[in-house]
Amino acid sequence: MRLSDTAYDVIKWLSLVFFNAVGVLYKTLAAVWNLPYGEEVLTTCAAIALFLGALIGVSTAQYNKDGGVYAGAHEKPQETEPLDDVK
Repeated sequence: MRLSDTAYDVIKWLSLVFFNAVGVLYKTLAAVWNLPYGEEVLTTCAAIALFLGALIGVSTAQYNKDGGVYAGAHEKPQETEPLDDVK
């Protein structure tokens, strides 16, 4: 599974920041305000973050296996010669 750069960045942010922050925030507020299911919400957010992290890990492995070819690209970009005469 290969992801576009945008999809990769969004999923990475969701898995590393958003779900962990939401889970900890709710767990903390649940303890202070006696809200229900604090532990369950925290565990659910952690599980979602882990699942999304696995998705981006698979995408990164596929990207590296393909030699750095982006999703939707049919072939690797050609290397260009350096321009020695540029001033």
